[in-house]
Amino acid sequence: MVATELDTLTSPPCAKLLGWRLLDANPADGWIKIGFDGKPEFCNPAGYTQGGMLGAMLDDTMGPAVFVSTEGRLYTTTVSMTVNFLAPAKPGPIVGEARVLQLGRTIAFIEGRLTSSDGTPLATASASARLVEAAKALR
Repeated sequence: MVATELDTLTSPPCAKLLGWRLLDANPADGWIKIGFDGKPEFCNPAGYTQGGMLGAMLDDTMGPAVFVSTEGRLYTTTVSMTVNFLAPAKPGPIVGEARVLQLGRTIAFIEGRLTSSDGTPLATASASARLVEAAKALR
């Protein structure tokens, strides 16, 4: 796995809650792969991971894609995110992948997807995010 600027950051509480861990990245291509823990505590009454938790996982995959593709210079704040739920997510490992589609001066367009450990597509998302200098955002 390639080294990224994420290696030196302390994980925020939300990322720790989700079991966030960097699996792979290609900063030059604006691509990242993140592992998450689909904990039983995230489940709805039907026994599947609640959609809001999946949305948080997608958001916490797409933002870091921008961060690594800008070599840690830019942080994102999500402006809008559309999520499509494709299949119920059972408790267990979940993999998120994201790619930066376009990076402007103030806005980034990003897409992401979640899959189960067996490769089943769980959810996709597209987002627009405001770009903020990391030095200002991460104080």
